[in-house]
Amino acid sequence: MALSAPYAVPYGGYWCTPFARWQGSLAHVHSLELAAHGARLALTARGLEASAFDGGVLGLTVPQRHSFYGLPWLAAMLGAPGLAGPTIMQACATGARVLATACGEIASGVAQCVLAITADRVSNGPHLYYPDPGAAGGTGMSEDWVIGNFERDPHAACAMVETAENCARHWSVDTAEQHALVVRRYEQYQAACAPDAHGRCFHDRYMLRPFPVPGRRPGGVQAVLDGDEGVHPTSAEGLARLRPLRPDGTVTYGGQTHPADGNAGMIVTTPERARELSRAPHIEVRIVAWGQARAAAAWMPAAPIAAARAALAQAGLGFSDLAAIKSHNPFAVNDAVFARETGVDVMHMNNYGSSLIWGHPQAPTGMRAIIELIEELAERGGGYGLYHGCAAGDSAMAVVVAVDG
Repeated sequence: MALSAPYAVPYGGYWCTPFARWQGSLAHVHSLELAAHGARLALTARGLEASAFDGGVLGLTVPQRHSFYGLPWLAAMLGAPGLAGPTIMQACATGARVLATACGEIASGVAQCVLAITADRVSNGPHLYYPDPGAAGGTGMSEDWVIGNFERDPHAACAMVETAENCARHWSVDTAEQHALVVRRYEQYQAACAPDAHGRCFHDRYMLRPFPVPGRRPGGVQAVLDGDEGVHPTSAEGLARLRPLRPDGTVTYGGQTHPADGNAGMIVTTPERARELSRAPHIEVRIVAWGQARAAAAWMPAAPIAAARAALAQAGLGFSDLAAIKSHNPFAVNDAVFARETGVDVMHMNNYGSSLIWGHPQAPTGMRAIIELIEELAERGGGYGLYHGCAAGDSAMAVVVAVDG
């Protein structure tokens, strides 16, 4: 397979904490402090110093105290007080956008080895007050950053679940079909948890586990996570007992993901530097192409269709050229409509897991999926892979990666 993209990822040069369902074991930890904690563990395990990087990009969508200082503060916590770079926010597409921005830093000559980190804590989201001196009595406006925005898109004037219902009606995706997909996605996730003959599972390829959760006191450990926390055991029988959330709707609680906390990181660099930093230099990982799109208002799950086509067109590939596909699927409807329009086998997308099952901490969601895509391609001996995912505002991003060896 010919690989010509100038943007590379060292094989094994990525990591992810376990994801924890909101208000769980990570609910008390500042998301940037947790990201620095995770990155320190990952870099130490790989024998790397923070000084190895000359650029950085941070993805963050839920504000935290002092997150105004973004990437520079995170870099300082890692022991790289001279490292600078942007902080990116693009809702659920942030993970893909962070990687695109990291590649842009390399293309422009600003950096040659970029630390790309995504972090979010959806738990205990901020409650914001916006002063308005011109209002009656100077009364301002307030906003619940997480729940308020989940429940209403200011442009489409609807909750996110209603975008799924719109697509379900148009493509005739009923509750039974959604639940069948959820069962399949849970089976795929269980395959990632199953130990091999050496007692290791798919998650051990990239996940920081066991993961010591920082306590409230400096240096303390409050808990140890051996994997994702809060994944709900799923069966066809259990799902059949659930009812749609909307009158005359199709989407149940079981047919959508759950909010979560966690972070993920990846090294983006040149092919030459990637070989130097790789755990297995004979395995080459390249970021080949991107695509973005925006669907009509209130049609969010349909947006990845055009984004994926744009990324594949940029790469000069078709769906038949792909060895693996991963998606950010906040609703089972997402995968169903994508398969309807593209002809891909919906039951063979998202091997080893997806956000529908392991949760949705916003910025890290897409990056974890891309990490899993890389590892699946490596397990297959190489090939092209596609990641796609929708985001707030009926938008989407897609990324094509290639693995050789």
